[in-house]
Amino acid sequence: MSNDVEKTDVLVIGSGLAGCITAITAADNGRQVLMITKTEELISGNTTYAQGGIIYTGDNDSPDILKKDIMEAGDGHCWEAAVDQLANLGPKLVKELLIDKFEVDFDKTSSDSLDLTAEGAHSQPRIIHSKDRTGGSIHKSVMAAVLKHPNIRVLTNHTAVDLLTLSHHSVNSLDIYKKPACFGALVLNNSTGKVFPTYAQYTVLATGGLGQIYLHTTNPPESTGDGIALAWRAGARCFNLEYIQFHPTSFYSERGTFLVSESLRGEGAILVDNKGNPFMDRFHELKSLAPRDIVARSIHQVMLETGHPCVYLDISFKNSEWIKNRFPTIYKYCLNSGVDITSEPIPVVPAAHYSCGGVGVNLHGRTSLRRLYAVGEVSCTGVHGANRLASTSLLECVVWGWTAGLDISKVSADADYFPEIFPWVEEDQFIDPALIVQDWLNIKNTMWNYVGLVRTRQRLHRAQQILRHLQSEVEQFYRQAKMTRSMIELRNAVQTAIAITNSTAEQRINRGTHYLKD
Repeated sequence: MSNDVEKTDVLVIGSGLAGCITAITAADNGRQVLMITKTEELISGNTTYAQGGIIYTGDNDSPDILKKDIMEAGDGHCWEAAVDQLANLGPKLVKELLIDKFEVDFDKTSSDSLDLTAEGAHSQPRIIHSKDRTGGSIHKSVMAAVLKHPNIRVLTNHTAVDLLTLSHHSVNSLDIYKKPACFGALVLNNSTGKVFPTYAQYTVLATGGLGQIYLHTTNPPESTGDGIALAWRAGARCFNLEYIQFHPTSFYSERGTFLVSESLRGEGAILVDNKGNPFMDRFHELKSLAPRDIVARSIHQVMLETGHPCVYLDISFKNSEWIKNRFPTIYKYCLNSGVDITSEPIPVVPAAHYSCGGVGVNLHGRTSLRRLYAVGEVSCTGVHGANRLASTSLLECVVWGWTAGLDISKVSADADYFPEIFPWVEEDQFIDPALIVQDWLNIKNTMWNYVGLVRTRQRLHRAQQILRHLQSEVEQFYRQAKMTRSMIELRNAVQTAIAITNSTAEQRINRGTHYLKD
């Protein structure tokens, strides 16, 4: 194909675990797959940042026990059919795909069995891990399979601008009467600045998270909410957007945010205040292993009470060599930041971590827009309900990546319709980067202060006003600007922020991660 147009059976937007599993499954079934990612490096997104582990199965475990834990963490808001699929299919696919097919290097015990650990709100140890870099180990192994697959092509440094839909892009005005459908995407080559259409029978959103719209986040720089914005503008249904999970423990320093895995608390680490006093027994019977939303709000409350900018996570009472071996990544990061976790507690604060909502999908990853799928964090399968149970996210990527890949392999009759589209009009106005930086700060501070851990009606209404005005300015930028990745990300971020704020304002019930003070 020329640089002016691409055509493929399946377009996967994003290169995290969910996108990779989808691509491999579809490619194994004979489909030609094109995977694009906006970063220069192929391994990007939240997958590689996942430290703790992935759910497998405990010694006395069962799908029903796992289901109960997920439903309780989700605060009564999980879709039962989706939880059943995850609980029954998940551990089998971990064995068949991650362990047997991709040979992920999971930690073993001295007897050569998989090492199982506990995490918050799990009723028993069932998490397998690779030190404290589980996501990175999984991603590396799966990505190797992507790169050597003959049916998969990969384009790095390419950003999706908008999804191509019959309603918005067809030059045939009569296509508006057809059932809404997606037939690919407009894509920017970040290096050349050229935008070109990529036609696909099926398009898969695998764009990951949205943490960067918040001031404090555990997410990497590329997690700017692109998939939510793409789907929203195309008309696909999004829901549960108000349920943003704030990880209770991110490292507190001027260097930036770094995730301190929940598995530390699973291994016995205790949360203490600035005077060294444990405090979680005041808030929940599970103490430091309570569900994440409770732990995060408890930390927030203690910080308000003490006037201290953080709390502390203490695992220093454990054997120092064991700590270094079990948590090498966290140990090295903290040491480089001046904290030796083998002899002193870790300063921690909550940070935006995971979006429990997203683009609504069925059990096969299908969205409400025909020929469009969504997998991974950008999707809302219903598994997480109002609050995600620890270590379910990687498992969800595997399960829905696999089911979507299989579903995509069954070609429907209408998937070959590709209408003529209106040509892309290039603009050349230079946008002052200072404007983009300031707009980002407005989004981050607005979302953190008004649509963050604790919300009020007044804060939400203020956020709506600020973001609507900002979107008007940004859209004017977008229509006149020379297209760049940073311009696209800003446009997506403000749209995603508005979608979340509106969803939050409509939710009247305190549930899970959504907490309305008034």
